[in-house]
Amino acid sequence: MKNENNNLRDEYDFSNMKSLGKGKYASKYRKGTNIIHLDSDVAAVFNNDESVNEALRTLINIAKKKVPSS
Repeated sequence: MKNENNNLRDEYDFSNMKSLGKGKYASKYRKGTNIIHLDSDVAAVFNNDESVNEALRTLINIAKKKVPSS
């Protein structure tokens, strides 16, 4: 269905177009960002990224503590 307000043609020939890649800032963004997807049940427990970081830091501290051998 063609939108009457749309000035785009129904078809374009991109065969002669050079590759645009992923954007000129893609590599910089990837270096400074660490995005992790949480499953919905896990995400429901945390309100924001700070609460996730706090929980993970707590687990890291627990894992670093030595458990006395019996």
